[in-house]
Amino acid sequence: MSAPATSPAQAPANSRSRVLVASLIGTTIEFYDFYIYATAAVLVFPSLFFPNSDPTTALLSSFAVFGAAMVARPIGAVVFGHLGDRLGRKGTLVASLLTMGIATFLIGVLPTYEQAGWIATALLVLMRLAQGFALGGEWSGAALVATENAPKNKRALYGTFPQLGAPLGFIIGNGLFLIIGALLPSSAGADPSQPSEAFLSWGWRIPFLFSAVMVVIGLWVRMRLVEAPVFSKTREAGLVRKLPLATVFRSHWKQLILGTFFMLATYVLFYLMTTFSLSYGRTATDAAVPGLGYSYTTFVLMMIFGVLFFAAFTLISGPLADKYGRRATLIWVTAAILVFGLVWVPLIGMGTLGVVLWLVLGFTLMGMTFGPMGALLPELFPTSVRYTGSGISYNVSSILGAAVAPFIAVALWEAADGSPWLVGVYLSAMALLTLVSLLIGKETKDIALDEGETPAGGDAPAGRDGESPAATVAP
Repeated sequence: MSAPATSPAQAPANSRSRVLVASLIGTTIEFYDFYIYATAAVLVFPSLFFPNSDPTTALLSSFAVFGAAMVARPIGAVVFGHLGDRLGRKGTLVASLLTMGIATFLIGVLPTYEQAGWIATALLVLMRLAQGFALGGEWSGAALVATENAPKNKRALYGTFPQLGAPLGFIIGNGLFLIIGALLPSSAGADPSQPSEAFLSWGWRIPFLFSAVMVVIGLWVRMRLVEAPVFSKTREAGLVRKLPLATVFRSHWKQLILGTFFMLATYVLFYLMTTFSLSYGRTATDAAVPGLGYSYTTFVLMMIFGVLFFAAFTLISGPLADKYGRRATLIWVTAAILVFGLVWVPLIGMGTLGVVLWLVLGFTLMGMTFGPMGALLPELFPTSVRYTGSGISYNVSSILGAAVAPFIAVALWEAADGSPWLVGVYLSAMALLTLVSLLIGKETKDIALDEGETPAGGDAPAGRDGESPAATVAP
């Protein structure tokens, strides 16, 4: 008599805490990196890496290096998306975090222009490109770790944890710069708005070096992950695509377009409330293009207060999106963003109380729109191309929204002679585009994450968009 067949061993499950920390740590570092580089680009990089230019040109050159990461992000989304859909989420996330961590740490030990000439500037550009390349694959991988390991009725809640990295990164990055600035103040008689000699010499390096601590924690957590069952089933069934990018563009181009516009208002609101608001809040009231006239420390503390609401409502949005649906929740939130853009001037005209209310409302809406995206974008695509599809949508939207929003906002601010009303109208117009895309799109709340998968030679399913199965790779 033959021995009875044994059932295959059950794949070990990732604990809830491991999943949430693994998905949170990378995006926290991502936004932490954004804030510390943006601050350093204003305070120290113009003089340290572009000293031969006039102040305006040096500042613009510093911001140009900052923007170089936007060029590299879509490339990173394609490369890491390919690896994540072919080889698995775990190893790809470890690679993206390690690449990002090394690049950020090395910025903290770079020589300055005075020490190495143009080589120092070239190294800064190279490190910034490496950061952008790594970040292009970080968000989608973190979102997939959260959603693919989540119970079906809690995917949006789990998906808020990668999103929570944005407010946490803001608080940690700006808080650390405030502490360093307080410990290394300008000497007596010097301009208090300018960094001290100690800050210019070595103090600015601390935030970049500190990122290594978070990277080590993130690597430790991510190395202990196992692949989510939904991806393991796809690989074991021989459903892995040879070219996920080709499959996405051939069979899921509608989802790519919709996903990009789903994120548009979110990105524009984010960069207006962080980048533009800081410039507008700190500019003197008697400047050629007047602002609100707050000191750097005062306005950053006001922003940190607003970001607390960002964090709280990011978490609140998850259960709402799980109960009422991603699409329904985002339609109402996007409509509120549209209205919010039209009431900037009345709010800001109320004085300090109005400015605080403006920041609180803006960051509250930011949390409500950003939170559900952690589940919505991955749910648009089947498992075999989910890393690639969600990553491209997210990062192309960053170009349309994040890359151009600061420049458009400044131009509109100047065109309105210092009033932000045109900037608010711009936000409302972008919210309208997102609202239209949400009305066109479909609810994804009840879609199974393995829906739409068929083995090679099988009939295309009726799910998502009736894709024809692509060539598969043996497990």
